[in-house]
Amino acid sequence: MPAHDLALLTEAARGAGEIALRFWRQSPQVWEKPGLGPVTEADFAVNDYLRGVLRGARRDYGWLSEEDADSAERLETERVFVLDPIDGTRAFIAGEDTFSVSLAVVEAGVPVAGVVYLPALDRLYTASLQAPALKDGLPIAASTRAGIEGATLLTTAPNLAPEHWPGGVPDLKRSFRASLAYRLCLVAEGRHDGMLMLRDAWEWDIAAGSLIAARAGATVSDRLGAGLRFNAPHPQAKGVIAAAPGLHRALVERLSHGG
Repeated sequence: MPAHDLALLTEAARGAGEIALRFWRQSPQVWEKPGLGPVTEADFAVNDYLRGVLRGARRDYGWLSEEDADSAERLETERVFVLDPIDGTRAFIAGEDTFSVSLAVVEAGVPVAGVVYLPALDRLYTASLQAPALKDGLPIAASTRAGIEGATLLTTAPNLAPEHWPGGVPDLKRSFRASLAYRLCLVAEGRHDGMLMLRDAWEWDIAAGSLIAARAGATVSDRLGAGLRFNAPHPQAKGVIAAAPGLHRALVERLSHGG
């Protein structure tokens, strides 16, 4: 049941946050994962905790975590945990406070419960298919901006390179946060009009945040405008766009045709 799962994810996220904070700003050991960026001893400690808590509570659920070897067994399960123990590891290493714990339950390709927790800020975002998007227990809503010009967009500078925009780079206000899950939540609460990621995105970074943004009223898709599906054999999406519905349409059109 998604409501029951949401309570489990919430409790697990808070416990994971306590572990992460033991390592934060304590010069944790860091390794480089080829093609995936840095990982710290904190990532592994949080992952071990989450595996024990979540799989212990739902033994029949599949498992997809950034810090564990993937297995095709998850494809045969009715529900699967999709998670990133610490999203925004570079921010975590730098001692910044915007890293997050991102946890979701996916059923039939769709996130049904999601939690994004920022331990250093004690900020909690939650949603399920049966419950609204909340920030620290209070309802949140995405922006209603309809056009691109002047919009606030969370994205990296390379995504605004001219080659991506046939009709010219739009006039907008760009910001950035290291945690992709947090970017989706900032769109969910309307602090930014949208977020854009053109390169492929790992499912564990976006499953929880995409549900929270959608339940807050944002439109969420891949970079081509197609709906996101999760628990794929190769767990990557073709980029992510999450934005107010009118802005989302404008971004997809401008990216595709320069309209």
